[in-house]
Amino acid sequence: MNTEVNELVLDALKQQTEPIERRDLQIISGVLEVEEFNNALSYLERNGKIVINRKKVGLPEIMGYVPATIVRQAKSFSFAQPHIQDMEDIYIRFSSTKGAMPGDTVLLKNITESSKGLSGEVDKILEKGARVITGTIERTRNSTGTAYLIADSDFAYNLKIVQGGELKSKDGDKVKASIFYDAKKKGVFARVIKVYGSGNSAKICSDAIIDSYGIPTKFPVPVKHEAAMAAAQRISEEEMAKRTDFTGDPVFTIDGADAKDLDDAICVKKLEKGWELQVHIADVSHYVTNGSKLDEEARRRGTSVYFADRVIPMLPEEISNGCCSLNAGTKKLTFSAIMTLNEKAELIDYRFEKSYIISKVRGVYSEVNSILDGSADEEVEKKYAPVSDVITEAKKLADILKEKAARRGELEIESSELRFVLDRDGVCVDVSERERGEAEEIIEQFMIMANSAAALYAKSVGIPFVYRVHEAPDPDKLYSLAELAASCGFQTRRLREGVRQTDLAALIDAAKDTKYERLISNQVLRSMAKARYSSRPLGHFGLSLADYCHFTSPIRRYPDTSIHRILSDFISGVPIDTIKERYSEFADESAALSSDFEIRAVRAERDAEKCYAAEYMCSHLGERYRGVVSGAANNGIFVMLANGIEGFVKLTDIEGSDYEFDGLTSIKDRISGVTYSIGDGVNVEAAAANVASGTVDFLLIEK
Repeated sequence: MNTEVNELVLDALKQQTEPIERRDLQIISGVLEVEEFNNALSYLERNGKIVINRKKVGLPEIMGYVPATIVRQAKSFSFAQPHIQDMEDIYIRFSSTKGAMPGDTVLLKNITESSKGLSGEVDKILEKGARVITGTIERTRNSTGTAYLIADSDFAYNLKIVQGGELKSKDGDKVKASIFYDAKKKGVFARVIKVYGSGNSAKICSDAIIDSYGIPTKFPVPVKHEAAMAAAQRISEEEMAKRTDFTGDPVFTIDGADAKDLDDAICVKKLEKGWELQVHIADVSHYVTNGSKLDEEARRRGTSVYFADRVIPMLPEEISNGCCSLNAGTKKLTFSAIMTLNEKAELIDYRFEKSYIISKVRGVYSEVNSILDGSADEEVEKKYAPVSDVITEAKKLADILKEKAARRGELEIESSELRFVLDRDGVCVDVSERERGEAEEIIEQFMIMANSAAALYAKSVGIPFVYRVHEAPDPDKLYSLAELAASCGFQTRRLREGVRQTDLAALIDAAKDTKYERLISNQVLRSMAKARYSSRPLGHFGLSLADYCHFTSPIRRYPDTSIHRILSDFISGVPIDTIKERYSEFADESAALSSDFEIRAVRAERDAEKCYAAEYMCSHLGERYRGVVSGAANNGIFVMLANGIEGFVKLTDIEGSDYEFDGLTSIKDRISGVTYSIGDGVNVEAAAANVASGTVDFLLIEK
């Protein structure tokens, strides 16, 4: 495949407003070698980039076609997600799918629009997906005992498992299965290829989730070998001579008690008119070099993934928990952002340096919080004595940074992160919402400063880079937010296209300490575009910053490692032209891959969390709880408990009532007038929990 030739042909075609003759396209593109040109057409057609109709060639949309991916399938229809930005999903009758299944890339034709949305037909399957899914075995309760697969995703109906395709699976087992379309029987069937174990175990379900998302869990032998060699390296005098020495400064780390990959350390010094903020980041790019096996594996993973019972690291432990972890009392190589801020916490100067440090204290969030609130015991006070002045100044600086962030409109969106406690067998025995204290907020503010400075630096010198971007909300989603907020009694006149961060921040602030606080926070989040990585500096709407990137966690995020590599070359004196040639394509690729892998990790983590929450509730069925209505739908209401677990109350389980959904925030009994609205307190009983599907059902007792 000749990428350059493919791009020449595609770029030439993008300039056309109607289909063009093959010969004319060849001349316009400048690809005069017939075989090269034909190969490019074949490749582009095969990948859905172009459509060839007799002698005419055009982009799919010009020719009336739409490339898409099948994302959901029911017995009588499917939905496809177009590859055209902002285009809604397309409905396809099962008879028009040509055997396409979830995950397949297809070319759609005959696109029509109706009051119910877009519909179309599959012209052809461009590329088959993995056609491997996970699910739970269910057998019919009759003499035949026919086995079915309840798919974890993609399929809205149970798939029959072909005879002999059960692979010794038992009823309720979590399995992996291959799926295929049988043209004669005109249906989709499954064959079990792996049995994980009981679907009643959240740990087993997590194994299946990891597998279904294709998250690599084992490091290849060459990667492990390279990691061992890198970790065994001693820091030479020659290397230290090239770096700035910060070993005399009161530098320390602050992380969770169970964290092992300590990749950032701080130091704050009071100046005559402001502060010097040092943020020292593990110099991963020194050990994970461009093109190495370690680098290839890190790029393949994109990020570390965190589950209740395990961490799947981006880099082997020899790197992540070893040579790159900024363990106290040990000399470590770092990449440092040294920032000077005035008394208003405005950035007035900054520099980036290769350096080395010795962390004076292995800080723990809970311990630092106890120092800040005055509850620390003598032992904790003694431990932090070497950095007590830093903690004092860090608190002062972070408070001003928080005030400044609030003034510029940074959105403080409440998110419920759950903390799971497991017993020796890995079974969930406790769940609570993770709390954030002042120490967590201090580190967050300092990391934002370093990330912002790194992005500003890269943009100012014009080098290729990987930015963290967050674009403005979509107007349609803003309209939905305004409609919802108005129904809750909030002012919405500013919630329209061109909305400012301060307008959304004002709405969030207005909802604070009301029953709608979590609802409004969640809806503001849903109204906005998803944060992603880009090689273009598009700014970060949520933080209300023009320049932002991820610089501070190279142990667990590949985009951070990527920009460390680029900045390392720049500060070492590599000419900008060379850097552009070396990293322009790399930055584009890193941004795209990192965005995809981040989405994969977030989805997998959320799916696993639901399984652990359901596992916990399995031990508490029949117990009664006080909860809050967190959502409403056509078929019931969602209720969240104080520990952060959310369950569903089905309308069919509310006897002697005739409820209807108002389309926004509540359900109302048309007979009695009783209403259940978001934010209302209710009493519920834990009725059922399904670990395999990650669902919890409640019964409503009384309001």
